[in-house]
Amino acid sequence: MSPERSPEFIEAISRGLSVIKAFTPEYPAGLTLSQVAKATDLARPTARRILMTLQELDYVRSDDGLFSLTPRVMELGMAYVSSLGLWDVAKPHLESLVTHTHESASMSQLDGPDIVYVARVAVPKLIGLRVDIGTRFPAPPTSQGKVLLADMERREILQRLSDPSRSSVVPVVQWDQKSFLEELDRVQRQGYALADEELARGIRSIAVPVRDAYGRVLASMNTTVHAAETSVETLLSKHLPPLREAAAAVTADWTRWQSLPRHTRERDSADLGRLPLLASPQE
Repeated sequence: MSPERSPEFIEAISRGLSVIKAFTPEYPAGLTLSQVAKATDLARPTARRILMTLQELDYVRSDDGLFSLTPRVMELGMAYVSSLGLWDVAKPHLESLVTHTHESASMSQLDGPDIVYVARVAVPKLIGLRVDIGTRFPAPPTSQGKVLLADMERREILQRLSDPSRSSVVPVVQWDQKSFLEELDRVQRQGYALADEELARGIRSIAVPVRDAYGRVLASMNTTVHAAETSVETLLSKHLPPLREAAAAVTADWTRWQSLPRHTRERDSADLGRLPLLASPQE
């Protein structure tokens, strides 16, 4: 029996979103109408009308009976990022960090049991997993996920992780409740988290928190390296200090961003890269 819906619930929007979410990395070539209908539990005529609507809006393309998403779908995710102003604030600091380390850097936030990438500056290296803004991974085997979860009460952590991940990636290391909670305690004490080939072979990363004006963890920021090139010791000695500096700079700029009236934020968003760095909260 389906849950009772609010009188304001619009079924057509719900169905349209379910069609968009049916396109996963498992089907890189696209989906047939029958596959979309099956994945969304919609009747074929309904699924077809939604696909035709999305195609007319340029969110879906059709080629020889296969439907696939277009890059315009990224606008939906970027609307969230832009509404926060987070990308505007983080971009110059991520770029500076990558210039210094010559390694990819990203920022993520939690969505249920997963992390979702909201900002990223990458370098051209062969890494086992493709990552873009909007990519999601299960939180426990990632350095960013550990940082974000470590700021929460244990009850909330367990509640989040009881839900199934919406990522198609199966981690190398599956989380164990007792050892994972102990690790989160260490992460909270030391202020950073490591992930050593836990999500995928060959991927090693280190992450730190980014906080808002009230000291709450707003997001996580990480540096990702190839495990064959960079040891854990090098991550700690060489990459952790500039990563902490970049996160502190984003925290400081975000604190200023939050203090501005909304119209001023919008006017100044193009100038955030030229903002003088404020003193780090840790200084």
